[in-house]
Amino acid sequence: MKENEIITDLLLTEKKMSTNYNLFASECTNVQLRDTFVNLLTQGHQTQAQLFEAAKKKGWYKVEQAQPQMIAQAEQKFTNQAPTIEA
Repeated sequence: MKENEIITDLLLTEKKMSTNYNLFASECTNVQLRDTFVNLLTQGHQTQAQLFEAAKKKGWYKVEQAQPQMIAQAEQKFTNQAPTIEA
C-alpha cells in the first residue's frame, strides 16, 4: 500500500469514527459516558486535521482559497439555520 493510500484510508476511518462518536454522544443518557464520546469526537477531529494537513503538504489534496464574500455567505446561511433554544 502506498503512503497516500494509507493516509487516505486513515482519514476515511477517522471520519467514520467521528460520525459514530457524534451519534453515540447525542443518544447517550449517562453524562460521564457522553463526555467520553465527546472527548473521543474532539480527538478524532484533531487527528483528521493532522492527516489532512499531512496529505495537503504532500500535494495529495489541492485546496483553493475561498473568496471572502463566499465565506460570509456560508457563515450567514449556517448562522440563520442554527436552532434557538428557549429556556
